[in-house]
Amino acid sequence: MELFPDLPLHAWHDTKQTLHRFEQIVGKVRLHHSPRRNHWWNVPFHLTGSGITSRPMGLSDGNPVFTVDFDFVRHQLVVSSLDGGTVSFPLQGNSVASFYLRFQSALDSLGVNGSIPTAHPFDLPDADRPFAQDREHATYVPEQVTRYWQVLSQVNMVLEEFAGGFSGKTSPVHHFWHTFDIAVTRFSAHTVAQPREAGEVVREAYSREVVSFGFWFGDDNVPEPCFYSYTAPEPEGLTEQPLSPAAAEWVPSGNGHLALLRYADARRAADPQATVLEFMESAYRAGAGLAGWDVEALACPGGATDPYRGGR
Repeated sequence: MELFPDLPLHAWHDTKQTLHRFEQIVGKVRLHHSPRRNHWWNVPFHLTGSGITSRPMGLSDGNPVFTVDFDFVRHQLVVSSLDGGTVSFPLQGNSVASFYLRFQSALDSLGVNGSIPTAHPFDLPDADRPFAQDREHATYVPEQVTRYWQVLSQVNMVLEEFAGGFSGKTSPVHHFWHTFDIAVTRFSAHTVAQPREAGEVVREAYSREVVSFGFWFGDDNVPEPCFYSYTAPEPEGLTEQPLSPAAAEWVPSGNGHLALLRYADARRAADPQATVLEFMESAYRAGAGLAGWDVEALACPGGATDPYRGGR
């Protein structure tokens, strides 16, 4: 199929709003019922051949081992336990409230306590409204969700290829239910003293120097899909560094800047995949170079550190 098919935000805005909250509900169960990993690596979703998965969780919290999968081909939520029990229900036809109640019922039927202490959206405009009371968000168009998953899967593979070029500490490629983006992050060994008032989320995520890369589907601030990168802490002079291709640019974001390549510009390139890889490499060299990372020593050409790779 076409690489990077068209997916303008306005064309599926209502479906995206509903799906984002569905994913936050499952994501919050993952947050509270999985062993913690540094930088919150235990929390996001990973891609599968038909959707996204929570990955197995439970056991350490007293629950049986269980997994939650969004199947975006058949458009079902599938909850499975290690003893072979499975419960599923259609994603289409649910409001956020009915999805939340059916999901909790599915967990209960498998003997899983899937309770979450804050059963309302995180960092969304309706953050004060409990999921169980949200009957406003109920749009789910299967064709739009399938397209979202196809784009997500293609971007996932590009990020996986880019991730292979770095031999230092790196996150998995993962899909965040908080910001609804897919990302991979490179870390240095330099610690960052985050102040207490930064909050638990920020303190854990940015306890080391990072250069992060990803893709999101658009939001109220940037109403179109984009590839992005940022360096944190942001080194002085970052926005004076060149980006490639020429369509990429530095844009203000919060207290810093993002390197941005619009999805539409990547789609128009003669080789979209190579263009995105070129963009991420230029953003990495801009941030890591100014931060004093040993860029050449950390390079991992072709995803291998074996100096005799390809030899006999």
